[in-house]
Amino acid sequence: MPHGSLPLPAKLCLLTWDTPGGEAMAAAHVVRAGALTELVLRGLLTDDDGIATPVDMDSLAGDAVLDGLLELVRESRPHRWRTWVTLHARVTFDAAREQLTAEGCLRAEKKRVLGVFPSVEHVLDDTALVEALREEARRILRERLPEVSGRQAAFAALAAAANPPALFPDGGRGRHEERVEELIALSGARVVLSELCAALSTPGRALT
Repeated sequence: MPHGSLPLPAKLCLLTWDTPGGEAMAAAHVVRAGALTELVLRGLLTDDDGIATPVDMDSLAGDAVLDGLLELVRESRPHRWRTWVTLHARVTFDAAREQLTAEGCLRAEKKRVLGVFPSVEHVLDDTALVEALREEARRILRERLPEVSGRQAAFAALAAAANPPALFPDGGRGRHEERVEELIALSGARVVLSELCAALSTPGRALT
């Protein structure tokens, strides 16, 4: 699958996938942040004095992951963006994982825990796609490219904020802080993306 056609939550889910072990890292928050950003860029969520607010009660994104989150926001009491990064984040992560499994990027393998309890392990099937996504993020962060779309800028900024070890194996995230601010400004969703990146950079985030 061409990685350029993937929505932000799917790209970020793959970007933070632990390739050697075939298991997902603690990626639920960055996947949720990607979904929130995608909805803003599509004009379905907007910022109302720091509150994530649906633009209307009827429009849909035509994407199961995004529409599931949009429905959750509509049916819940108002929350700030940082709250939505963590609130029921596993719901969005699981939906993105199932979407990627249906697209053939991941493979669901049945197994038994302790030899008794049935379980499903999701294994990465397209390691080349993951490496392409990581290289795209590194390139956007390291180079002042002449043409960076708002979605590309948001992708790289969120990736840097999440700080997956595979993206910065040399621990070099700190060298890109100024570039991240530039990308946030280029994204077309500056206020929202600033809040989401700050939430992802906060230590001690527990998955919910």
